[in-house]
Amino acid sequence: MKKLNPIKILFLAAVGFLYQPANSQDTDQRLYEIIENVSADSLEHDIRKLAGFGTRNTFSDTVSETRGIGAARRWIKSEFDNISANCNDCLEVIYQKDHVTPEDGERIPKEAWVVNVVAIQKGTKYPNRYVIMSGDIDSRASNTMDFTTDAPGANDNASGMAGTMEAARVLSKYDFESSIIYVGLSGEEQGLFGGKGLAEYAKKNNWDIIGILNNDMIGNIEGVDGVIDNRSFRIFSEPVPPTETEQQRRMRRFYGGEVDGISRQLARYIHKNVETYMPEMNPMMIYRLDRFGRGGHHRPFNDLGFAGVRIMEAHENYNRQHQDIRTENGIEYGDVVEGVNFNYAKKLTAVNAINLASLAWAPPAPEKVEIGGIVEPSTRLRWEPVEGDIAGYKIYWRDTTSPQWQHSRFVGDVTEFTLEGIVIDNYLFGVAAVGKNGHESLVVFPSGTFR
Repeated sequence: MKKLNPIKILFLAAVGFLYQPANSQDTDQRLYEIIENVSADSLEHDIRKLAGFGTRNTFSDTVSETRGIGAARRWIKSEFDNISANCNDCLEVIYQKDHVTPEDGERIPKEAWVVNVVAIQKGTKYPNRYVIMSGDIDSRASNTMDFTTDAPGANDNASGMAGTMEAARVLSKYDFESSIIYVGLSGEEQGLFGGKGLAEYAKKNNWDIIGILNNDMIGNIEGVDGVIDNRSFRIFSEPVPPTETEQQRRMRRFYGGEVDGISRQLARYIHKNVETYMPEMNPMMIYRLDRFGRGGHHRPFNDLGFAGVRIMEAHENYNRQHQDIRTENGIEYGDVVEGVNFNYAKKLTAVNAINLASLAWAPPAPEKVEIGGIVEPSTRLRWEPVEGDIAGYKIYWRDTTSPQWQHSRFVGDVTEFTLEGIVIDNYLFGVAAVGKNGHESLVVFPSGTFR
């Protein structure tokens, strides 16, 4: 047999490496590019601009061009319009609004329009499938009914709003199979009215929502407890949807799934992506809808059965939240720009951006996932095929006490598979669709059984 020249072998190996198909790579280089393109300077500019409107209380001035929520939301819309102009009108920018009166809640001092600013980047393949990033436009003083006192709301929540705008600037340079929505929500401090209005709008218009990433306070690194941490952040998610049926609740007693609802799968997806692409960060999955006894703008989406999580800093400083600007006993109160770390806001904006991109590049998740294998030595799963050009499916499983998926197996473009030697009693299972670009859908927990 003729021996090949060693140099030729190395050349052929290099060529083979260079021309690997995209789905054979472990990572997508575009996501690293997205991380690098998020700008701390841009975030600082936008946070300072938003804080400079004096107050953004939902019931503040709507006529002035320099003060109040009206000026703020018009400026946000103009920024989305500018972003769209730079990407050949790739964004559809609209106002979505609902009217509220004092009868609607105890934190409403007068009737007003709660106005959201919505920028929609339509997908090329699944235009009616949406992944959403949100920040809050509004701010508040110590007294939530006080809509005239200065309330710059630099961290709560100019940081989340600026992060949403920056994500739009970065991601508008790419095309995605599914649609991405960047939205500034209002009325959060008065009872989550902006999120409620947009969630109902989505339901009315039959939007297929993959999930919402609600960003509320992503710029503070110094906690009121003295801890300084610029790497950790929290992902809050509820265990199961509040819309589940009584039959689904009964099934859980026998089949499990207490921590496997759609919002929890979204949180796991984010956690995994961050560990892969931003290993310097410390994502903390919090098994709770939100902070203890409190709420955020993902909740109205959860209430209607949509997946949604809250992404925020790990260490809060309550002296800077919902406080009139003042100094008492040597302690400075107030949510001012000086309390925001722009590089940290950049990191959490990048966390959002890579997950928006991954989900928007991924195929739809499989439907009607069912599981079988009772009193058998193996586990069987089956599901409905996903329409479109996909690489196949991946089965995930984990110990029943594990917070993360521990094991996975790509099984190809099939709709049923048996995991030999994996006993159904000892693990929890799920299935994801995998695109030919390597991006995966959310994992779907089985919703039924078969024999």
